[in-house]
Amino acid sequence: MNDIKTSGAIDHQRRRLFGAAALAIAAAEFGISSPAGAEASKAKSAGLRTTKPGTHTSFAALKQIDAGALNVGYAEAGPADGPPVILLHGWPYDIYSFVDVAPLLAQAGYRVIVPYLRGYGTTRFLSSETVRNGEPAALAVDAIALMDALKIEKATLAGFDWGARTANIIAALWPERCKAMVSVSGYLIGSQEAGKMPLPPKAELQWWYQYYFATERGRAGYDKYRRDFAKLIWQLASPKWDFDEATFARSAAAFDNPDHVAISIHNYRWRLGLAEGEPKYDDLEKRLAAAPVITVPTITMEGDANGAPHPEPSAYAKMFSGKYSHRTIKGGIGHNLPQEAPQAFAEAVVDVAAES
Repeated sequence: MNDIKTSGAIDHQRRRLFGAAALAIAAAEFGISSPAGAEASKAKSAGLRTTKPGTHTSFAALKQIDAGALNVGYAEAGPADGPPVILLHGWPYDIYSFVDVAPLLAQAGYRVIVPYLRGYGTTRFLSSETVRNGEPAALAVDAIALMDALKIEKATLAGFDWGARTANIIAALWPERCKAMVSVSGYLIGSQEAGKMPLPPKAELQWWYQYYFATERGRAGYDKYRRDFAKLIWQLASPKWDFDEATFARSAAAFDNPDHVAISIHNYRWRLGLAEGEPKYDDLEKRLAAAPVITVPTITMEGDANGAPHPEPSAYAKMFSGKYSHRTIKGGIGHNLPQEAPQAFAEAVVDVAAES
């Protein structure tokens, strides 16, 4: 899940992010869109048909393609010549977070690509010698490699959790590849140094699993109980989402990937500075540690019942210097926003794409 901390840590994070933003874009204008602007933007997605969560339970047959270090499994929907949209999932979730979103966007004429991240579903490493690296820069490079393999020069990127962070990184470091972005929980770019900062006890409590994963007992426990673990995270992160067993089972199958545990554990250990990354990503991570401002058109989103650690919108609004607005989705929506509120998520994608 997200690595921006809550409670007392928000103030520290806000100061750090605002300071970086001021240095990078001192003369720029920022702000959250007005209600009138939001209403005008909503009109762009008015043509989407109405879909309730849980309407769809499957994708068309999955495809596979070699891309960078991976053979990537992905779902595709919509016309092959439509404007491309790439939907990126988080931990511990999978492509089914977008099972209701993808048909909405396809019906609107978009070419929709929904890949399994490294360590999930049918995505596999091409070589047994490749480091099972979960650091954020590696996941972003995976997404760029997938775009190259699919001959997609530029796409609208949308995601949550690890997927939102990946989209943030691409928008910040390779803006020429990102037409526009939808990011649940806003600006999620972090660094190992930020991850080392101690937090007040109440904030640290929310990261219990991160510290569990720092131990060998935690690695073994996650491996043995990965489905039980994922279900618990779903319940904590989306306390008002009444998902059924079939919904969970469809996603839980993705955690049977042979590299899932290694990637998950490395991701969280790397954040705490307890695991090394790969030298080839050092320059990218150094640039990310400076908290680069994102210039592409962006809509950030948050559910009103997100039980996972997440910052307040006011803490990250100034990290977006292009066209920007924020939407809080009400009705008991938790961390897995695209699956819990697919209509709102699809509308945001259509609206932000129209802004670019």
